[in-house]
Amino acid sequence: MPEQAMELGQQMTAVLDAIRDQQGLETREQAAEWLLRRRIRRGAQGLTGRGRALYPVNQQGGNP
Repeated sequence: MPEQAMELGQQMTAVLDAIRDQQGLETREQAAEWLLRRRIRRGAQGLTGRGRALYPVNQQGGNP
């Protein structure tokens, strides 16, 4: 996937630096990716109402 450079303001730079320090990441790009992944996970959880299945899945294809 091609990379696209973005100009960041002082506030966004400060947020990315804080996330980078908090999560132990090396670059602002990694911090931005971490934030995007977190947003995607939370969005999916909001759509489905839950995270991962917390019960055994029936292997035979029937109802549990």
